[in-house]
Amino acid sequence: MTASNYENVVIVGSGPAGYTAALYSARANLEPLVVEGWAWGGLLQQTTDVENFPGFPSGIMGPELMTQMREQAGRFGAKLELDEVTGLELSRDGGLHKVDIGGEVVQTRTVILAMGAQHKKLGVPGEEALSGRGVSYCATCDAAFFRDKPTIIVGGGDSAMEEAIFLAKFASRVAIVHRRDEFRASQIMLDRARETPNIEFLTPYVVSEFRSGDDGALAVAELKNTVDGSQRSLEISGAFVAIGHEPQSQLVADQGVELDESGYVAVDGRSTRTAVPGVFAAGDLVDHTYRQAITAAGSGCQAALDAEWYLRDTPAPDVDAVAVQ
Repeated sequence: MTASNYENVVIVGSGPAGYTAALYSARANLEPLVVEGWAWGGLLQQTTDVENFPGFPSGIMGPELMTQMREQAGRFGAKLELDEVTGLELSRDGGLHKVDIGGEVVQTRTVILAMGAQHKKLGVPGEEALSGRGVSYCATCDAAFFRDKPTIIVGGGDSAMEEAIFLAKFASRVAIVHRRDEFRASQIMLDRARETPNIEFLTPYVVSEFRSGDDGALAVAELKNTVDGSQRSLEISGAFVAIGHEPQSQLVADQGVELDESGYVAVDGRSTRTAVPGVFAAGDLVDHTYRQAITAAGSGCQAALDAEWYLRDTPAPDVDAVAVQ
């Protein structure tokens, strides 16, 4: 890589974590560079009503929330760049890090990783078209929209059971659809789900298609038996896919940043510090437990403060001596 610019802070990714990190860094006069990615705003850009983010008693649309967070960060001096980071060279000894942004390389004292995680999808017909119109990936976020309506959860792990139990507080019926009769979920979570009156189990089935009704919203899940191949149509209003997440950690997979077995970035205790000095991580990239917009925003604040303290306590290089190679 050849370097042409110098920054104090480069934030890779947007969404609640990235924009909150940008806001706090900007208000500390660090003038952060935020490389937002082409799909700026993260998963909330794919969400409709957000009713559980504090400060919006009447709720707010996901894209509008992201727009407001973006504008707030920009108001205080964050430099927002609608581009992708295509490569990183992280200095493992605490030196300057290099960030390749569409062929232009900047050097930076600190990097905040906020690339997030993507929901694993089924990849079946109708899933994309009905996302946000009945197909969801977060019961905690969207369950209240399906009050007294029939729904399904697709998955077989603890997350699926937790989602089903939460959803059952609102929906008239929750069917857990799983491809096998055996579940990966822990026994205690299975027992809790089975003890919930309006939860039923549909095994061994997979979803083969989602279909809409006359109003364009989800109306039917087509199921296929994995043993005998028989088909079954299920009339539903909501489908929640709970088959896991994929942290977007590919950029740092070989850069000295520690990843856990699932690809999430490992941080030091309750901080956002990674194993590489001057590199911090926030949001769903590190969080495989809560994965909420508010917790991502909180960790973005932490990352900005950690980066600010690192810059305060670490001798700055002679900017004039930063070579353009």
